[in-house]
Amino acid sequence: MSVKKPKRGPNPKRPMFKFLFRAVVIVLIVAAALLAYGLYVPAGPTQERFVQLKPGSSARHIAADLQKAGIIRNQYAFLFWHYVQGHKNLKAGEYSFDHPAKVREVYDRVARGDIYVHLLVVPEGFNMFDIAGAVEDAGLGSRDEFLSVVKKDVSLVHDIDPQAPSLEGYLFPDTYRFTRTQTLHDMAAAMVHRFRQEARDAGLKDDFHANVTMASIIEKETGVDAERAEVASVFYNRLEKHMVLATDPTVIYAALLADRYRGTIYRSDLNYDSPYNTYKNAGLPPGPICNPGKASLRAALHPASTQYLYFVSNNHGQHNFSRTSAEHARNVAAYRKALAPAVNR
Repeated sequence: MSVKKPKRGPNPKRPMFKFLFRAVVIVLIVAAALLAYGLYVPAGPTQERFVQLKPGSSARHIAADLQKAGIIRNQYAFLFWHYVQGHKNLKAGEYSFDHPAKVREVYDRVARGDIYVHLLVVPEGFNMFDIAGAVEDAGLGSRDEFLSVVKKDVSLVHDIDPQAPSLEGYLFPDTYRFTRTQTLHDMAAAMVHRFRQEARDAGLKDDFHANVTMASIIEKETGVDAERAEVASVFYNRLEKHMVLATDPTVIYAALLADRYRGTIYRSDLNYDSPYNTYKNAGLPPGPICNPGKASLRAALHPASTQYLYFVSNNHGQHNFSRTSAEHARNVAAYRKALAPAVNR
């Protein structure tokens, strides 16, 4: 006798399973679409925008910072690409973004460390106040903080100049490329390192303090390479005769140190009691008054052999040199006569 099996009713779990399966598929499709959209559709600014990625940041933190700054559309697309690329090391620093880009391009730049570089131009003859202003203008740090570094970090040059009152004279003029990940100490150290290279090439091996101080005065007195050695001879001849150097740039520097410089030299500046005032004090000032270039360093090491004790501008960018005060007086009179028409215009 055969037994009939009871008929099974509809399984209530099957429709639910189908619904969940379809929902999961839809979610996955949407997620994949969003991921593809985030990966392959360019995003980001149309004008330059800077983003600072802090040292020690995780990939997740970097992705979030980039999304928050509007550089990428989706931080998860960035993290997915990070996983696909094998978790490359991402570099901290300041980045500049100026056009919409795919996540891959942004990721590659951060992995490569394509950090924004600030150009710092230090012309020959810039003093520490000038350089500090240039540092601030370049967006690399505070003027006052840089001056503090220059005055405090003298250990950078103590091996070659134990008498150095600051790093003045040793911040070599050049065009530097710095990033915001570098400290102000790093920047000063780079300039000192450059000085050491150029000083060695110029033949400076000893008595750095006196030679760099003399070179700084030469640098401030003339911008003409051809006459630097003659200018050097004037100052060395004056030192030999125990005459005061009587050079205006040292008076200006004394006023700068006292925060009293007013853009020109006044009688009160000439009478101001400062060891840098070479109208009142014989010999070299206590240290350099600016940062000289290689030509001035060479002139300080190899002055011309002359009997000159004076020089004055010839109103054509160079100087007239003289041996006696009488010759100098005539040159000064000629200078003032040539200058008068321009003053009276």
